[in-house]
Amino acid sequence: MADTTPTRIPASLIDARRSPVVTRRDWLQPLAPRARFTLRGGADARRAAGAAFGLVLPEDACRSAATPTRAALWLGPDEQLLLGLETDTASIQEGLEQALRGIAHSLVDVSHRQTALEISGPHAEAILNGASPLDLSLSAFPVGMCTRTVFEKADVVLWRPRADTFHIEVWRSFTDYVSSLIAEIGREYYPGDGRAA
Repeated sequence: MADTTPTRIPASLIDARRSPVVTRRDWLQPLAPRARFTLRGGADARRAAGAAFGLVLPEDACRSAATPTRAALWLGPDEQLLLGLETDTASIQEGLEQALRGIAHSLVDVSHRQTALEISGPHAEAILNGASPLDLSLSAFPVGMCTRTVFEKADVVLWRPRADTFHIEVWRSFTDYVSSLIAEIGREYYPGDGRAA
């Protein structure tokens, strides 16, 4: 007879789903958990999803659309990263699934796969360029631009929501590596460490 005893998830795996601990600094902040969905599909899927999500999904390469609580980041000709409040995860998914019914698409909840960091202030570009090969000057990487890139050895999604602020989406397992590297580079610009009180 088959064993029907429920499988217990080890505490170490449960802990791995919690947000990594990132030391807050005046210029580097871990962001609150978010709803995250990757959407793949053509123009019909983007239109339907955008109407349900409350945004016109960006059609131009490496551009974003955002409200105070939601954002859509263009990651490829048929791929968008949709961000929302963590408390809205279920309602976002339900709304998108209903809107996309009958339309060819792929919708995946990746909320627990990634975490987000925010780096801001007058040295944000220089600190990020300590480990990123991109030209992050405002003329080359304007407000609203986003892209997949590498930060030293980690794949990240970089988005500039404001002139002095960058939002970094990073896979959970690389969060400590990326945040520690940013903090190390930042010591050149904030020798007093710049930790938030």
